[in-house]
Amino acid sequence: MAVTNVTPDSFSDGGRYLDAGAALAHARRLIADGADILDVGGESTRPGAEPVDAAEEIGRVVPLIRGVRAESAIAISIDTMKPAVARAAVEAGAAMWNDVTALRHDPSSLAVAAELGCDVVLMHMQGEPRTMQAEPRYDDVVEEVAGFLSGRAEAAMAAGVARERIWLDPGIGFGKHMTRHNLPLLAGLERIVGLGFPVLLGASRKSFIGAVDEGGRTPDQRLGGSIAAALAGAAAGVAAVRVHDVRETVQALRVWAAIEAAR
Repeated sequence: MAVTNVTPDSFSDGGRYLDAGAALAHARRLIADGADILDVGGESTRPGAEPVDAAEEIGRVVPLIRGVRAESAIAISIDTMKPAVARAAVEAGAAMWNDVTALRHDPSSLAVAAELGCDVVLMHMQGEPRTMQAEPRYDDVVEEVAGFLSGRAEAAMAAGVARERIWLDPGIGFGKHMTRHNLPLLAGLERIVGLGFPVLLGASRKSFIGAVDEGGRTPDQRLGGSIAAALAGAAAGVAAVRVHDVRETVQALRVWAAIEAAR
């Protein structure tokens, strides 16, 4: 899954692809590099991010989704917490709703997800983007995240979302301390995978990499750590990795898979 931001303030590439032409050209490069899914987002969810109204968000993402769909059959995901944005994106050609709030942001989210019939990614986040990194606390981060995700999956199915449409995301970097929580969660991914739903792992360029290695002070210096996390996810059985550096990650996963096959 390739990160495809159409925002002015995302933590890694904010502003670079806000122009519709630049965004479409970027999407073409990601597809050529080997992406299986484009995850289109029009609102930053980085720590401290300010909210964007639905109309503005729709105005950012729908032209790109339509542009990609006009020339490619690649799967498209909409990264949003707003039902109205998800609906507009699906109507434009998206087939997955990736929600960092696990369909909790709006009272109608669960019902809209069931109505749309698209795949849904339920992510764990403690708090909200503006405050989530203030003082995150857990007694057992792996068990608490697993319990939350299991509960949200049950809520989605009770609302009418088909089980086979549900994905889970442990939410690396969302309301978690850089190393005290993110590293144990990465080490415990098999517990999340064991819940029986496909798991999406989004660790690309996250701050915990810079906390482990001081050479990763800025997002663009975290390629090695991002690939290491992707390989850890693959070894644990995740279904997809959400990344910025598609070509390099695809190559790493192919070599890892070839080595595993040779066993």
